[in-house]
Amino acid sequence: MPTKIKTSSKQPLGTINISPNTIAMVAGIATMHCFGVIGMASRNLQDGISDLLTGKDNLTKGIEVIINDEDEQVDLDLYIIVEYGLRIQEVARNVIENVRYAIENQLGLNKLKINVIVQSVRSNKK
Repeated sequence: MPTKIKTSSKQPLGTINISPNTIAMVAGIATMHCFGVIGMASRNLQDGISDLLTGKDNLTKGIEVIINDEDEQVDLDLYIIVEYGLRIQEVARNVIENVRYAIENQLGLNKLKINVIVQSVRSNKK
């Protein structure tokens, strides 16, 4: 898996390298600003156990970035936890639109495929 994606400006000024971690961070912040998203979920059981043991809770948890070098397409898998009682389809659509807007405007990446995987539904009452 490549460690960075290269996007060239229209003028011969140079190359901009964006790491997958940067893409994941922008996507994580945009996701957490969406109504109905309680948090990010671990991608699999092994990641969940690792997060519990290390106490790690960051915005890139639950985000997988896959970069296709041939056409510079970025595939994002977002594993989220949705608030109980809300329409899951609308929350997921809102996440996709918000993440797409943030990445296109902040990073200049236009070839995006965003998948939202709802791992859990949880009540937000404390």
